[in-house]
Amino acid sequence: MNHRAIALGLACLASFVTHGAMAQGLRPSGAAGAGLSRTAPAAPSFALPAPGANTALRQADFIVAVVNSEPVTNNEVQARAARIVQQMAPQGNPLPPRDLLAREVLERLILEKIQLQLAREVGMRVDDFAVDQAEESVARQNSVSVAEMHRRLAADGISKERFREELRNQLLLQRLRERDVQSRVRVSDLEVDQYLREQQSGADASRIEINLGHILVAVPENASPAQVAERQARAQSAADKVRAGEDFAAVASEFSDAAEAKKAGGLLGMRPADRYPELFVSATAQLPVGGVAGPVRSAAGFHVLKVADRATAGVPTLVTQSHVRHILLRTGPQLTESAAAARLAEYRRRITAGQADFAELAREHSQDGSAKQGGDLDWANPGRYVPEFEQAMNALQPGEISEPLVSRFGVHLIQLVDRRQARLTQREQRDMARDAVREKKVEEAFTNWMQELRGRAYVEYRDAPQ
Repeated sequence: MNHRAIALGLACLASFVTHGAMAQGLRPSGAAGAGLSRTAPAAPSFALPAPGANTALRQADFIVAVVNSEPVTNNEVQARAARIVQQMAPQGNPLPPRDLLAREVLERLILEKIQLQLAREVGMRVDDFAVDQAEESVARQNSVSVAEMHRRLAADGISKERFREELRNQLLLQRLRERDVQSRVRVSDLEVDQYLREQQSGADASRIEINLGHILVAVPENASPAQVAERQARAQSAADKVRAGEDFAAVASEFSDAAEAKKAGGLLGMRPADRYPELFVSATAQLPVGGVAGPVRSAAGFHVLKVADRATAGVPTLVTQSHVRHILLRTGPQLTESAAAARLAEYRRRITAGQADFAELAREHSQDGSAKQGGDLDWANPGRYVPEFEQAMNALQPGEISEPLVSRFGVHLIQLVDRRQARLTQREQRDMARDAVREKKVEEAFTNWMQELRGRAYVEYRDAPQ
């Protein structure tokens, strides 16, 4: 196993491979806690490549560029390029020409240094406890202990101090992007509506589920024009009552000749759109949930249709929800991450020993809005919380308490209360759609932000990388 060629992390290497694209996924907003719902990249992801790829640099070093008076060296470029090659080669990805790869890596390092300089200028820092946590995550990803990981890295020329500094830089970059890009992106209701329309218009009917309320005013075969007019007027009266806000089940019971009027309040049940008559689907396709169509005519008579529920294409309707509570300690000049973690570790010890109650400690000490509820964050859908919080939560069994965990908000202690299967409401589906739109906007905002930073920086190119 080669240990020198560890990826610098999702925040920089993935941005080189994917041109800055963030991981795609639906992440709903609206957490009860202190901004926990904001989507963020997970902690840096690292891989220990296969053995036999040791490419220790032996040539003399020299400066290839200067970024606001800070140099970028040839060895930095070559080391980063070697890591990328070692990541791409085992996956069978085609490699760019060496000179092109070197130029791309140089640009990536320039952008990275610009961001790190900005982070330090505004006083951002990463505590040792967060670096410890990232180290443990890397070791866990590679199925080795932290001590064994350090031993193997040292055998390949990377000191513990150098590796921790790389981790610290990646965490610093992540926090800067969260502060300057992700936290400022907003999504309007109009953008969500447009996204949903695009999803529905381009989706196969079998991928869209709807629940329709149905009122049928039957028209007998060979009915006279007068009978048809009377039946149509009756259906119109039913539609008017529903549109005026009267209870659909009551109106269906009064007017409908359909069997479901009495036993299901006029509801036909949640089912794929292709299992409904085409007339029903086309009549309600452009309606929002709660919208009413009709009367519309078929061979059976006149129909009044209400969209009771709709599952948007591409958004899951059945999910595993988690019920958690937490204690949050915010960090700053008066409380370091290490000190906060030590305090929370003591709370955990007292709770597990039966000497304290989690909810009482949360009410007394938590600095989150959920403190009054004993830290209770209620039921949450997948993706509701920032990745580091969610990863720790997902590793717990009901009743278990996590070790202290660092996020952008501070340091947490998490207890999983329970899990359950639940069907998403229409509002929750909109939340997931909103977050899909938000992730796309974050990508665009990140690109623009990087262009602005690059434009303001002083960059002097020296000798080309070799």
